[in-house]
Amino acid sequence: MEDQSKAYWEDVYKTKQSDQMSWTQPRPTTSLALIDDLQLKKNDPIIDIGGGESMLVDYLMQEGFSDITVLDISPTAIDRAKARLGPLSDRVTWIVSNVLDFIPSRTYRVWHDRATFHFLTEKHDIEKYVGIVEKSIDQGNVILGTFSLTGSAKCSGLPVKQYDHSSLAAVFSQSFRLVKSLHADHITPFNTSQNFIFSNFKKLMPQ
Repeated sequence: MEDQSKAYWEDVYKTKQSDQMSWTQPRPTTSLALIDDLQLKKNDPIIDIGGGESMLVDYLMQEGFSDITVLDISPTAIDRAKARLGPLSDRVTWIVSNVLDFIPSRTYRVWHDRATFHFLTEKHDIEKYVGIVEKSIDQGNVILGTFSLTGSAKCSGLPVKQYDHSSLAAVFSQSFRLVKSLHADHITPFNTSQNFIFSNFKKLMPQ
């Protein structure tokens, strides 16, 4: 399964440029606003799941954050991001992995995921993802962007799972509290609109 997923996304990144991918954002405005809401310290650790070529890492570095990790299944996506950042890429921790195979060796203050989680359509994969998030966050937040119920049913030719506020809250309810949720329209490079739901979850303290 891992090899199939990796091969699929490698093919996407090897055959398409950024402006040919629907998820490309010149500036990840909503993600940055939700991260800003957390009033973090500049050395708080942040991990971006499925970061690939996302510009989020660029803007976080511009804002002075110094402990950033980017995880993506595609080594080509990671290499393209490194090339874009040049020498600054040495300040970032890069992890090539399927998120479902990720074994965190540390904890993070923020787990950010825009448009990776919704590719998990099977119950056992969703539960495994949540378990990995629980291990990765001690006292911190999860910022998640997924397709809403009125968003796309497929992305890059693959089926996705759509969510609303209550269904997302239910998925993470065992260890996280939903703090904030909002809808945002993403305008793709093809000038089409995709409706996302963004959520901020806070890790519950042990009883």
